Amino acid sequence: VQLQASGGGLVQAGGSLRLSCAASGGALSDYGLGWFRQGPGQERESVAVISRSGRNTDYSGSVFGRFTVSRDNAKNMMYLQMSSLKPEDTAVYYCAAKSPTYYQRTYRDAGDYDHWGQGTQVTVSS
Repeated sequence: VQLQASGGGLVQAGGSLRLSCAASGGALSDYGLGWFRQGPGQERESVAVISRSGRNTDYSGSVFGRFTVSRDNAKNMMYLQMSSLKPEDTAVYYCAAKSPTYYQRTYRDAGDYDHWGQGTQVTVSS
């Protein structure tokens, strides 16, 4: 499966953005999904992950309550709604897919993921 992330941009602190991840070449319903980010000089970190069913999600502590991950398997899409953005959220955001997976399980380790999108830049100004 090929993944394409989009929706990044420049936003002021406190603002919102919605990232999208479009899949092609495979059925996204077969994959556990996740959003990861990598800031300047930092390691890639998990932001939000979602099970194949869409019923289970998991968030990093730094974004919990501000970000919401969702998926639409019928449209082969995943989303990340980001609110109350902070300058420390500035990073390149990547979507990733993992297969095989258990239907209800989430996976937070980047090393678990087999397929990665190209990344979309999110910049939050103070």
